Order: sequence, then structure tokens, then C-alpha cells
Amino acid sequence: MLTATTTAKRRIEYREVPAPVPAPGRALVRVRHVALCGTDAHIWDDDYPAGLPVIQGHEFTGIIEQIEPGASDARSGMPLEPGTAVAVSPMVYCGQCPPCLDGRFNVCESISCLGCYEDGALAELVSVPVDKLHPLPPSLPLHLGALGEPGSIALQAVNRGTPKPGETALVLGCGPIGLLATLFLAERGVKVIASDLSAERMQLARDFGAEQTFAAGSGAADAVAWGAAAGPTLVIEATGVPVSFETAVRLAAPTARIVQVGISARNAALSLREVPFKELEIRGSRNSLNLIPDALEIIARRQDLAARLVTHRFAFDALAEAFETMIDPEQPVGKIVIDLPAASGESAAEPQGATAGGERNAAA
Repeated sequence: MLTATTTAKRRIEYREVPAPVPAPGRALVRVRHVALCGTDAHIWDDDYPAGLPVIQGHEFTGIIEQIEPGASDARSGMPLEPGTAVAVSPMVYCGQCPPCLDGRFNVCESISCLGCYEDGALAELVSVPVDKLHPLPPSLPLHLGALGEPGSIALQAVNRGTPKPGETALVLGCGPIGLLATLFLAERGVKVIASDLSAERMQLARDFGAEQTFAAGSGAADAVAWGAAAGPTLVIEATGVPVSFETAVRLAAPTARIVQVGISARNAALSLREVPFKELEIRGSRNSLNLIPDALEIIARRQDLAARLVTHRFAFDALAEAFETMIDPEQPVGKIVIDLPAASGESAAEPQGATAGGERNAAA
């Protein structure tokens, strides 16, 4: 089979390697689509705590090619058999460490992730544990199913914030995670105010359910109507930019919850007075507690919005161009989807509304 291996900084090599073979408890999945995220850009740029070489790709969908007879999805009971379209959870955890035993396996002490710390889905065929397979809703195109993993990250952040209907939440950052968090909050009856540097992204946030927006760093936050509170009672920081976290602490109302889902190795500068004076709750959010099925259900119901997150699509042999586009500050990039060879010429097998692979799509 053909794989794409990131071998060094900004270097990808296409290699023919032996295909995986069937094994007990595992399924062979023919990969159809892989979505790229900021983590992928860091790995490609050799700016990530994972060793190279590695086959990237952790947000993906495919078709089951081989699986043990009688397998089924643990949550829905739906049969898992050859031909089933699935999203795959890339998270690997031990199940034995204290966080795992406490039900917090998303922060397992020895956590790993396909496509980040071990070989992932930029390959024609992958072998994965059966319990990592999540059937796609029947109406959901496979390329949008690749949003299930980032959707689960946004949903975990929302859940960590314990939102309450009618309260006001501030979402800092209108990239894919921030936009999906905005959608999930709005669906729970939360008033969402969103902020970003990009006017286009802020307009998109309004389409995703934000009632108000303001430009980051402009001082416009002072003119925002927070309601009866002195600020938002829930803040989701989705950029990983230190000054944005500082803004979250500054704007949060007394007793607010701040969820930090954006990741950065940089340091934020905070007064040690604001957090105790306002009794703020600062909560981290990482990965998800197997929330891909929940995210897929909402994405399938709101395909109109999900489709707008995908701004570019590239063929498998154009990975270098895809990554260059991703890091180009002049490019309005949302999610980039890579179409694997299996996606080409198989549109008849796609769910209704799917797009055949191989093209680049600059959808608005």
C-alpha cells in the first residue's frame, strides 16, 4: 500500500509498504479522507514533541474492509461489517493509570494518538481496534465525517464548561474548534459572544450561532452587552495565544468558568489577584471522552454549517501543497481535507450529498 511519511522538517516521502493484515479485535479500514489541523502543521514543521519519521493523519474516515464476524458498535448496537462507513478515534490510552481508572482516560499518563505519536491515517489502509470505530450517520458525506474528531474536541471543551441555558459565554477564537464550540453552546440555549482577529471568521461565528462578535485586541469588548453579569460567566479560549488567555481572565465575570482548550508552550502573564478575587474556575480541556459519535450526530444535522468549515481539498499526492497552504497567512484556511486514492472514482458508494475526491475546493 501507499503511505505518506513525514521524514524530516517539511519533507514528506511517499512509500510503498506491506499492507496490514487482519488481527483479532482489530479491523482493516480503507482510508477515504483525512482532515488536517494545527497539530499536523506543527508535526510537518518538526515543531512538536513527537519523533520523526511518522505517518500523520488523526482526523479521518474510511470504509471497513475486513472485520471479525458479529462485531457491532458498543454504543448504538449497529453492526460493523465490511462496507460500513466509519470515523475512527485516534486516541490510545492504557486504561490502568489513575486518570484512566477515574474515567479521565483523555489525559492518560501514557496517552498516545495515531498520526501524532505513532503512525496514522495518511495511508491507504490502517489497522485499528474495533472499539475505535464509529459508524457515520447515514446521510453524512464521508469527507464531513472527518470533522467528527475535531468536533469531539470542541464538545469536550463545552462539556468541561458545564454550560447553563440562558447564560452568556465568550468564545475566544473563531477557527474550527471555536466555531464548533459556538454551535454546540448555541444549541444548548447559551448566549454566545465570539471574538477573533478576522472579520470573515467573526461573520461565520454569527452564522454558527453567536449573537454578538467583537474584534480581538480592539477594545471593543467594553461595548459588548454582557447582560446582567459583569462579564461572561463562561469563557472558552480556543486560540492558544497567551494574550487571549489573559483576556479571558480579565473579561470573565466573578465566579466564571474559563476553559482553556487552545494549546501553546508559551507563557501567559497574569496578575495573581484576579483569579482569587473573582474566584474564577480555570479548567483545562484535552482530547475528548469518546465524544466523536455525539459530535457526528450534530454535524450530520447541521451539514450546512459543517461544510463551510472545509475551505480546501487536496488529492493525496498534493500533501506538500496542502501544508504550504495551511501555513500561508494570506490563505483563508478553515479545515483542509485530503482525499485518499480510495475516494477517487467511488462517488456512487458515498452517502447522498458526498463529494468525489481529488479536487481542491475553495468553498465559502
